[in-house]
Amino acid sequence: MGQLVWDASQRRDHATARSYYDQGVTVARRLRDHALEGHALLRTCYVALYGAQDPRTGLDLALQAAATARSISPALTGMALLHAGEAHAMLGEAKECERALDAAQRHLERSDGLDAAADLVSPGQFGRLAGSCYLSLGQHRRAQQFLETTAAELQDRRKSRAIVLGNLTLAYIRQREVDAAVITLAEAITELEETRGGGGLNVVFSAAKELRPWRQDPVVADIHDRLFALMATM
Repeated sequence: MGQLVWDASQRRDHATARSYYDQGVTVARRLRDHALEGHALLRTCYVALYGAQDPRTGLDLALQAAATARSISPALTGMALLHAGEAHAMLGEAKECERALDAAQRHLERSDGLDAAADLVSPGQFGRLAGSCYLSLGQHRRAQQFLETTAAELQDRRKSRAIVLGNLTLAYIRQREVDAAVITLAEAITELEETRGGGGLNVVFSAAKELRPWRQDPVVADIHDRLFALMATM
């Protein structure tokens, strides 16, 4: 329910989503279900990081989720550490981010079909988060490398791919590679026309804002027109 409410509100209704996740944590603790508790904490972390833009709270929640799941689920532990890495990146803590990413990768490599949270891990997951981390840290070329590879891997996961393409657009813009940015952003908008994913919309609008210095370019103007048309249908 928390995930449904947050997605349906285009990631705006943080309070209701958190209330459902809090209920999940409470029930999980009564049942002594560490996988459920860790998953609810991780989902609450997403709201802090991507909704409230509060990386310090997000970091605390991610570390709580990792500690809760460490003994029972490498997949959930790895996912939590990936998001701890992103929180560190948002805080500008490069060394801590690298350590979290390395630890996350080790845990994810240990996950198998018997893992209680194996279904949380999907192709391109590590590359998507690593690319986002390096983007936040200002390491734009490194972010680009991860994101280009990941976008190619996610042809059948359109919501995730829209987020990756939006971040890749930002990596191009910040290297002043405007032509590549416009092509990539157009591809991201195409994905969003099908999925309407809130996470992708947020990243794509951020990228479109950073293209404003080139708004007199007809190709950039066309991108903004497509975004307005997309919003008009929602």
